[in-house]
Amino acid sequence: MMDNGSTDNRGPSRTAMMAAAGRAAHLIVDRAPHLFQDTVAETLLGERAAELISYHREFGDHPVLSGTRSQVSARSHYTEARLAAGDFEQYLILGAGLDTFAYRSPLDARVAVYEVDHPATQAWKRELLAAAGIDVSTVEFVGVDFERDDLAAELTAHGFDVNRPALVSWLGVTMYLTESAIGATLGTLSDWAPGTELVMEYALLPELRDESGRVFAEFALAATAEQGEPMLSFFSPESVTALLDRHGFAVAEHISQHTAVDAALWQRADGLRPVDFCRLVRAHIPGRTRI
Repeated sequence: MMDNGSTDNRGPSRTAMMAAAGRAAHLIVDRAPHLFQDTVAETLLGERAAELISYHREFGDHPVLSGTRSQVSARSHYTEARLAAGDFEQYLILGAGLDTFAYRSPLDARVAVYEVDHPATQAWKRELLAAAGIDVSTVEFVGVDFERDDLAAELTAHGFDVNRPALVSWLGVTMYLTESAIGATLGTLSDWAPGTELVMEYALLPELRDESGRVFAEFALAATAEQGEPMLSFFSPESVTALLDRHGFAVAEHISQHTAVDAALWQRADGLRPVDFCRLVRAHIPGRTRI
């Protein structure tokens, strides 16, 4: 199964809640200029919002909290900027968790949005959306159990066209999967239309992390394991490139948190700093040039 972390029938994903709380808290705890404007995350969290954001208010300088805010804000900034700059008509969010793009972005007027996640996660999210009175008419929910279901078939049944290029966002997920599971999903995506583009987040091998990444990992790895959502996969940029190459993708660039947003946004008066624990990779299926 796949989401921002994982979930099962026992309850919602803790890591999905932490990611949404980080995006919401960024606008409250950190000073302008903000890396990213998620104006819906706090509303979506509903009755849990005050509690989750309070941790950032009280302990916002803690490495795992400030690191989470920088991570979730930088990766969303980059991915949605890429969508805005392209001519994609389909936007596929793999492991959508509590992503809020479809409920706040003006881009939803020109792109068809598909949120893919485990059915239990989607049921939880739809309850939150309903409780918050948020319109869901701008998104197709595609519930997929990756151990049993065919991703392409499920998407096609919901109107997704595998023969037309799409931007595929895969954030906050691969570190919770085995490399074989990651490869299986890449194998499915590789059969889609040339020009399809993937923005995928991955966790770095220990020896490649900077000092802030090392400190973040010390806390985050223990916390996610304790919550029943352990991180399983770590890569170098070279090994990610090789993995994508084996599945027919051409890598355009690897992006650190520092380079995911405009450099001016890191000239800050607060303590928010980039953390080199996770990076993004942008790749496409050859046959149509992507700059």
